Amino acid sequence: MSRRPGGLAIVLHTHMPYVEGFGTWPFGEEWLWEAIACSYLPLLDVLDTAPGRVTLSVTPVLGDQLAAPGALDRCLAFLREIRPASHALDLPAATPAEAAALEHSAAAYAWAAEALAAGGLAARMARHATWTSAATHAVLPLLATDAGVRLQLATGIAAHRARSGGWGGGFWLPECAHAPWLDPLLEEAGVRLTCVDLTDVAPRAHGPVRPPAGPLLVPLDRPALELVWSRDGYPSHGAYRDTHRLTEHRHQAWAVDGAAYDPARAAARARADAADFVARVRALDRFCCVAWDTELLGLHWHEGVFFLAAVLEAAEEEGLRIAPLDELVAEAVVEPAAIDGATSWGAPRTLDTWSAPRAGGLAWRQRRAELRALPGGSPRALRELLALQSSDWAFLVAHGTAGAYPMERAAGHEAALEAALAEGAAGAPALRNLAPFLAGAHG
Repeated sequence: MSRRPGGLAIVLHTHMPYVEGFGTWPFGEEWLWEAIACSYLPLLDVLDTAPGRVTLSVTPVLGDQLAAPGALDRCLAFLREIRPASHALDLPAATPAEAAALEHSAAAYAWAAEALAAGGLAARMARHATWTSAATHAVLPLLATDAGVRLQLATGIAAHRARSGGWGGGFWLPECAHAPWLDPLLEEAGVRLTCVDLTDVAPRAHGPVRPPAGPLLVPLDRPALELVWSRDGYPSHGAYRDTHRLTEHRHQAWAVDGAAYDPARAAARARADAADFVARVRALDRFCCVAWDTELLGLHWHEGVFFLAAVLEAAEEEGLRIAPLDELVAEAVVEPAAIDGATSWGAPRTLDTWSAPRAGGLAWRQRRAELRALPGGSPRALRELLALQSSDWAFLVAHGTAGAYPMERAAGHEAALEAALAEGAAGAPALRNLAPFLAGAHG
């Protein structure tokens, strides 16, 4: 069937490294609590009212944390106790306009606490998630062995099947990192569709392409994507809340243009930007796939979830079809293509973000650990390997945004892996709820 012009797929990639139980502030599980409050809960309300339009990918490692015993209880305590107290500490030094912004912020956390207390967060995420990913968000082309890739794939897919009740073959490649040698392994695991960034490889490719082996590859539409995700994108507009300028107790009381934050002004800006986005994508008159980190919406761009809801509404009014990527691909013209070399959505479109010297040599430490643990490592050792393989540690080191935390985490998992290899099956696992479906995938 020929493609329908103007079809838009919005893919939201939802991910958090395993921080539950590993530190609190400034680096650690508060990252997860903030994402739950600012991104996941508001987004789920939008998806509940517009089901089946957005493609949601949830990484297994995020699902592991949402299901971890006691995790959401601690998140609720954070929202009900820490956040009201910290906002109150900022109020005495605030102007009336800044105080109003702080009260708006406190009210948003209070709403999130009530929504979380109502229960069902993990089940709601699983119900909307149609795509899965590698178990712990490893950069698959940087793994050392086929066995290591299979471990990441099988564990992640097993987790998704258990939580969502099935799987249609949609798979988010962590960091959009792809290399042709992965294709047969992806196909073997049941992957039939994934996203890649071919901006600097095949810039004219917009619809799905079929390599000689493996799943269909859907190129991200970089110009459309960057209307949101770029230095000059919509979130840079002056009315939006500035997520970098913080009060003494790390709250956000100002807009990007320096004025006290005004929610009504920001909402009007978001509606205008949503209308602009829909008009621009509709004018393309072709297949278009955009992907954003879910955490951008709400956590890093306070108005992002509102923007998404406004896009869905404006698309209905303007006749722009927004549908799941799987549905649009089934109707599209598929072109054959041979992709040479590795690509990612890093800058540049290579694997340098995770393998260059600025990443602290973590890629090579991860490869050495993989060769030590596979084959034959105990479940405890394999879980430590999976934890070490997370792409987030190298990304955070390369960008210098989390102090010593990522290197400390990597070193801790390396040491735990060595201990597990020395002790065999003996000894209690140090990890809490990481990869609980590992045995199901390999036992």
